[in-house]
Amino acid sequence: MTTAEHVDVLIIGAGLSGIGAAAHLAKDLPATSYAVLERREVSGGTWDLFRYPGVRSDSDMHTLGYRFRPWRGDTALADGASILDYLRDTAREYGVDQHVRYGHRVAAADWDSSTARWTVTSEVGGERRTMTADFLWACSGYYDYDAGYTPHFQGQERFGGQVVHPQHWPDDLDLAGKRIVVIGSGATAVTLVPALAAGGAAHVTMLQRSPTYVLPVPARDAVKGRLTRLVGEEWSFVATRWKNIALQSALYRVSRRRPDLVRRLVRRTNVAQLPPGYAVDTHFNPSYDPWDQRMCLVPDGDLFRAIRRGRADVVTDRIATFTETGLELESGERLEADVVVTATGLNLQVFGGAELSVDGERVEPSRTMAYRAMMLSGVPNFAFTIGYTNASWTLKADLVGEYVVRLLERLRSTGTRSVVPVRDPEVEEVPLMDFDAGYVQRVVHTLPRQGTRAPWSLRQNYLHDARTIRRARLDDGVLRWS
Repeated sequence: MTTAEHVDVLIIGAGLSGIGAAAHLAKDLPATSYAVLERREVSGGTWDLFRYPGVRSDSDMHTLGYRFRPWRGDTALADGASILDYLRDTAREYGVDQHVRYGHRVAAADWDSSTARWTVTSEVGGERRTMTADFLWACSGYYDYDAGYTPHFQGQERFGGQVVHPQHWPDDLDLAGKRIVVIGSGATAVTLVPALAAGGAAHVTMLQRSPTYVLPVPARDAVKGRLTRLVGEEWSFVATRWKNIALQSALYRVSRRRPDLVRRLVRRTNVAQLPPGYAVDTHFNPSYDPWDQRMCLVPDGDLFRAIRRGRADVVTDRIATFTETGLELESGERLEADVVVTATGLNLQVFGGAELSVDGERVEPSRTMAYRAMMLSGVPNFAFTIGYTNASWTLKADLVGEYVVRLLERLRSTGTRSVVPVRDPEVEEVPLMDFDAGYVQRVVHTLPRQGTRAPWSLRQNYLHDARTIRRARLDDGVLRWS
């Protein structure tokens, strides 16, 4: 019988979270053996998968970059290729790239209390392989890499043009001189529209059922540039990072406490960016409050610039049916199109679709409660990384990395084999993500729950978490060590 390979820590996913997790181990626990299982044949996760025109970050890079490895330069919202280079450079610098096993789709992971080990089964080239690990760390994000979300559209089979989802953008798609309709109004849509308009399309229409909050921001951080000249790259990164964290946090807090004020400020900004007399209240006035859904940032107002120049427009309406040559809307208006882009969202998938079990009993995520939004009640030696919905993903990913390092250090120093959060039955449960975005609401009932008080509650507040998670006692009475 062949003995399965064993490592101290097994990480699922070699994207932004997985590379960061592995780098934390490499720099803080160099004696720890680890492997990274990546289902695709390359690293980078989202930033390699998405290849649509204009793909870029929707958070500023000085907070999206890792805390331990500064994002250099003053670019605020970077393009996808630059982010991918940054991730792979980080992997090389910390030797993470030598630990990644590509083409490994994790299918199942079972915890055995008698041996205090995980047995992880992966599908590799049509075969099944197993590894064992003392600690399992899911860093696969929270959406399905196989397919994005596309609702059913009446009559789509009649359309004589091409229908494309941004998650699977064809390399050979020729858009020169084409009439393009982008269905959607989220971060992907507001990125695509100006990029397509500048890329030779005859005209681009963003078709939305309802508006989104869109806020122009500088493509380059002028403060970062000036600070770099004064104090150098390293210190300017630290200062800029904290400046941007403070601004993000302040905007979110004011949005929740004074939504009408923020709505007015955003509207005033939109009016200044758009042509005189533009129907701002039709196309840029959402029915929900700021930050009920994620706010879209556009570098140097590129979406508004494309509208001003007549290269793009926005239509707020519902689709009645596809036609042979485009779309017919419920208002009766027709949109002629050669290409329709369905920027209609993502499908969520927890833990990369892996099925977890403890001593042979399947773990139903919806029946667990998330401890500090990074571990699951009743599941030993397991952590997961999911970032913030109201700030840069990596802010939370770095906190999770630091916390897991502390857990592993304590396991090693005390000679204990396992650690598991034990749920308090008196803590009431609420949805893990209090977020109105469609991709969340479609599956929120399948996700782990959160509690109504610490350490089971999720604050969505980096400034709070940076204090409480970094200083949290590991013998808090909730974590059981054995």
